[in-house]
Amino acid sequence: MEHARQFYIGGTWVEPRSSDTLPVIDPATEDVIETIAMGGPDDVDAAVAAARSAFDGFAATTVQERAALLDRVIEAYQARMGDLADVVRAEMGAPTSLAQTAQVPAALAHLTTARALIEDFPFEEESGSTLVVREPVGVCALITPWNWPLNQIACKVAPALAAGCTMVLKPSEVAPLDALIFAEILDEAGVPAGVFNLVNGNGLDVGQPLASHPEVDMVSFTGSTRAGTAVAAAAAPSVKRVAQELGGKSANIVLDDADLDAVVRRDVTRMCTNSGQSCNAPSRMLVPRDLLARAAEVAADAAGSIRVGVPADEATTVGPVVSQTQYDRIQALIEKGIGEGATLVAGGPGRPDGLDVGYYVRPTVFTDVTNDMTIAQEEIFGPVLVMIGYDDDDDAVRIANDTRYGLSGYVSGSQDRARDIARRIRTGNVHVNGAGPDFDAPFGGYKQSGNGREWGRLGFEEFLETKAIMGWTGR
Repeated sequence: MEHARQFYIGGTWVEPRSSDTLPVIDPATEDVIETIAMGGPDDVDAAVAAARSAFDGFAATTVQERAALLDRVIEAYQARMGDLADVVRAEMGAPTSLAQTAQVPAALAHLTTARALIEDFPFEEESGSTLVVREPVGVCALITPWNWPLNQIACKVAPALAAGCTMVLKPSEVAPLDALIFAEILDEAGVPAGVFNLVNGNGLDVGQPLASHPEVDMVSFTGSTRAGTAVAAAAAPSVKRVAQELGGKSANIVLDDADLDAVVRRDVTRMCTNSGQSCNAPSRMLVPRDLLARAAEVAADAAGSIRVGVPADEATTVGPVVSQTQYDRIQALIEKGIGEGATLVAGGPGRPDGLDVGYYVRPTVFTDVTNDMTIAQEEIFGPVLVMIGYDDDDDAVRIANDTRYGLSGYVSGSQDRARDIARRIRTGNVHVNGAGPDFDAPFGGYKQSGNGREWGRLGFEEFLETKAIMGWTGR
């Protein structure tokens, strides 16, 4: 890749200040596919300085100018969707179908959503004799993960551009190549110099200096809860805004009037999508206790029918997990579930048959799980489903809320009952009867799943400050 060992700063590709590099591994083959430059505090300083220098000019642009810019970005992005799909497949193991139909289009959805939002957004409103003005928050540090890399880049960059902010992106060093193409897209679209900057690196050498930088006004972070607390601590001394989308352990409540077989099959597949590497995955399936045995049989059959394989194979639905570190962690938690007495009904330790190379995990289902077990409380981030029995609706809600997380939730059954349960689950999102994502709706969590919201109007408003000018009308 042409710019793998460079950073995008001040509207041009530049050499890094250090000689540190990192190999990018194809998780399907365990081969090195590229080597990227790794930045440090000096690179962060240069990128933040470029963003700060560009801020006043970009903040003063009109809505029409930013709308036109987003139109150009969208056009340039559409032209590179094939390249992006190939890269996402190679660097994180997304199957071809998932890369082409979900991973890459998700980012386009955020770009088009931001473009549509600013047409009629009330950047200025009179309230009595006061003018209320919404202004760009300033220089933003955007720190993104590897699991839905383009989705998380675009859901930060798109609203930041629409609001008139400038920014420095630190993508995950595990899957950084799509971000380099994204930078090429913005350059091709004519984003003004310094408005968007990219520095690759790890959390300690780039993420922490970004979060603590005195010239950064906001940090938007997506990642683990553990890393999120470190980002918040680094940002606290300068009292900058921090928006975080963190971990999850989402409950999936199957009511006794749901179509049990259909719902369980559907949601086993949903759990294993993206190799289970989604923070909002329906990882705890709650089933009426007297239906649990039947549900476990269906889940085991569904897991056994999932096609795990090479991402380039069109028939593959689940590829490898992203890294050796991730593979080892999932294996340890599967062993933990067995050791704590959960009943293994599908999958288990080790790779699927016939896949001796690559970080492949067997789609795994545990039943007879209690909510105090490690596998019911820890975010596994792999294709591992835990099934928990409950006594009645109140018990289901109690178990669903008995977690330190609160990112998402799922409930299936008659519509009225499902709606009632959805209102009682303490999470930022709830999917009723299989509903999919809504890119216009806010995305984010309660409790240790984060603060603030992304996506749609509320995600856009995170990048705005509010100013009240009293006496505006002269009265």
